[in-house]
Amino acid sequence: RRSTSLKSPTTSSDQRSKSKHKFTFGTMMNASSATAALRAARLFSKRRPLQHHTGPLRRSFASAEAQASTPSEPPVPKYSENEFPDRQEPPVITRTNAADLTTKPKSGEQQLSQYTISSTRCIGPERPSHIPPNVPLDKLEIPETRITTLSNGVRVGSIENYSQVSSVGVLMDFGSRHELDQYTLPSTDTTVSTAGVNHMMELLAFQSTQNHSGAEIRNIMENLGGASFATSSREQMMYCVDVLRPNVDKAFNLMGETIKCPMIEEAEVEEMKQVIQFQMMDMMPQLSMGEGMQMAAYGPVEGGKVLQQLGRPHFCTAEALPNLTAQSVHAFREQHLINKPEGIVVSGSGISHDALVELAEANFGHIAASENNNDASRTIPSIYTGGEYRLQRQPDPNPAKEEFTHVAIAFEVGGWHSLDLVPTCVLQTLLGGGSSFSAGGPGKGMYSRLYREVLNKYRWAESSEAFSSFHSESGLWGITGSCKPDKSREMTRALVDNFLRLENEFVTDEELSRARNMLKCNVMTQLESRLVLFEDIGRQILTYGKREDAATMCAKIDAVTKEDIREVVRKALKKPPTLSTVGIDIKNVPKVEEVTQWLGQGSQKKSWF
Repeated sequence: RRSTSLKSPTTSSDQRSKSKHKFTFGTMMNASSATAALRAARLFSKRRPLQHHTGPLRRSFASAEAQASTPSEPPVPKYSENEFPDRQEPPVITRTNAADLTTKPKSGEQQLSQYTISSTRCIGPERPSHIPPNVPLDKLEIPETRITTLSNGVRVGSIENYSQVSSVGVLMDFGSRHELDQYTLPSTDTTVSTAGVNHMMELLAFQSTQNHSGAEIRNIMENLGGASFATSSREQMMYCVDVLRPNVDKAFNLMGETIKCPMIEEAEVEEMKQVIQFQMMDMMPQLSMGEGMQMAAYGPVEGGKVLQQLGRPHFCTAEALPNLTAQSVHAFREQHLINKPEGIVVSGSGISHDALVELAEANFGHIAASENNNDASRTIPSIYTGGEYRLQRQPDPNPAKEEFTHVAIAFEVGGWHSLDLVPTCVLQTLLGGGSSFSAGGPGKGMYSRLYREVLNKYRWAESSEAFSSFHSESGLWGITGSCKPDKSREMTRALVDNFLRLENEFVTDEELSRARNMLKCNVMTQLESRLVLFEDIGRQILTYGKREDAATMCAKIDAVTKEDIREVVRKALKKPPTLSTVGIDIKNVPKVEEVTQWLGQGSQKKSWF
């Protein structure tokens, strides 16, 4: 195409100047661009003689002709500082063919000199002592749980699964149920509050000790190739290290230090109190609902003046946080940990039993039992009362986050020592449930009853799931649901309908078979985890004094019948219900008295409230 300046033979001086600069720029193009410029110049020369143009224009035409006749290297383009800010010229990009990479084979000496392994990493003819020998499969012993009791009462349980990573830890029989609002130290007659101490001890685990600072412990664990953590429940406390097998001795000794001789200074406690404040701000509504469920189910007695142990909050509350000090932690440890070796269980997986017994003896074998130790006065059984917990939360600061109302209804069932324990677990698996969105299929419980009867039936249901929690003397079993606030009454009614159906009808054989198989699958799959296996050993020894193997547990699951399921439900529904709800708008959630009427319970049950 021709530009406007090329159409008229009588162009102005400004137009000729622009045309001149335009063709001069054409000389800086590549060969193809120069050819195009030459064609434009010839077309222009037919309309106007070349002698009327200035000298630079002739030179531009000449250079264009020269570029078209003799091909040359394209000029190097200039790059802006935005493209290559650190260099004045573009990088050199080359391509290499696979054939160019073929090299001549080197001699043996050259190869040895090039690939020399450090003596510390070299595998020699002799096996290092910390690496177990290679034994044929038929010579390996079948992994089984072994339990040993030390002379002072500390119990040691382990299983050797021939793993290259060891999970070892210590479990103790105290938890948040043993906290007190006021506790008098026998040594100083000082009264302190131990409410929230277990939450604080979780955060203070593996911090400074008498021999190491917190930073040193973290660096040592990192160099050992391991991880450490602590967790507590209402009845038990657990410390754990997961480390490479050759380094298990050093890691276990560090864990022993953080249990026996932590510093617990005021500065550390104040720092962790700030962490607790952040955790309070970020607590999920499901956790708040679970806490409220526990406190309402085992409500205060004696006219609301005395809190029951299972009705105490597990997490530190805003009211208890100001009274939490380093002295509170020391007082709780003195009351429940020091001089109580019979409440300590050392557990491990992926380690030989003899090695674990030696470590337990070296770290905890010297602890002597107290003469005034009275465990009966420390744990006071709690009585199920039923009740209601309602918490209206503030809206989330993020306006894009969708807010739901969460509702849970629960009833009392047997505890860890009850014959209804396994049937309750099968019942929970049969109900199943989960969120309205799931990327899985039947293996994720999509055919469970709550998925079929709630989530797939009501489009407004966001989630619905069965749950259970067990303690020494009692337990809870129930169903949770979440939805938009305007549908919370319908959600509560849907949960009640599922309870009534379980009470009045037998579950189908298909449902029962699927639930038993899924529960067995979950048990076996979980026990493949090294950490779960170690924890299962420790908690069973601490609760029962022994450990049942997976075969015994699966046999108990297979023995559950649909009559057992309905019997568990009927016994549970004879007790008053417990209602817990959390959300930004809970006015549509019915009161617990109305839920009691829906369940068909008489005035005798309503008198509990």
